[in-house]
Amino acid sequence: MDKNAERISVSCIIPAHNEARRIGKVLDAVVGHPLIGEIIVVDDCSSDDTAAQAQRDGVKLIPLPQNLGKSGAVASGIAAASGSHLLLLDADLVGLTANDINALLQSVLSQQVDVSLSLRRNSPRLWHLIGLDYISGERVFPRSLVASRLAEIRALANFGLEVWLNRLWIAENYRIAVVHWPDVISPYKAQKMGWLRGIKADCAMTRDILRTISPRQILQQIMAMKRQSPPLPQPNDASAS
Repeated sequence: MDKNAERISVSCIIPAHNEARRIGKVLDAVVGHPLIGEIIVVDDCSSDDTAAQAQRDGVKLIPLPQNLGKSGAVASGIAAASGSHLLLLDADLVGLTANDINALLQSVLSQQVDVSLSLRRNSPRLWHLIGLDYISGERVFPRSLVASRLAEIRALANFGLEVWLNRLWIAENYRIAVVHWPDVISPYKAQKMGWLRGIKADCAMTRDILRTISPRQILQQIMAMKRQSPPLPQPNDASAS
């Protein structure tokens, strides 16, 4: 690793809303991880014990007095972060390990690529066929890309953050690593909320994405991101050591 790589530091940001049942397992994978210098949990005005579950040594907890949605919560985390690079993680991931974190970080830390994002086991089949989940919430990218754009992020629709980030990645011509997480899932909203509420939440997420970007632009993003994704080895035995 060259001198520039040695200067890379990582702040992990985990936005969370009513994830008391799941956030502990996510924190198990990141607390004490040797590649992560800072862990920030943004409790987005949860009504359960999310904040209590996040109160661990090595975790900076930011409790929000009102619900800002995912984009607003992430903006609050970015404002508090100090690392050169940001690692964004969803709080509801199941099966996440330190090795998965290692795999997502390593290609960026070694400067093989500029940014990375995950492809989880239960990502839609189409995304697996394409080889890219363009709305993955698990990402690594330079903090400098967004540090001066917090007002823009806060103004985004609740679930508009990922496609907004894609736009910046494409404009910067970043090299993108798609990292396969074969044992990690993100529970479907219907599993978390019940069938009816889950469908409503999925519809709201789709609406937020389409408020941020048109269907044609979605296709253009996917094609551009594929062009910017060089083939990289996908080690099965990555370790956090």
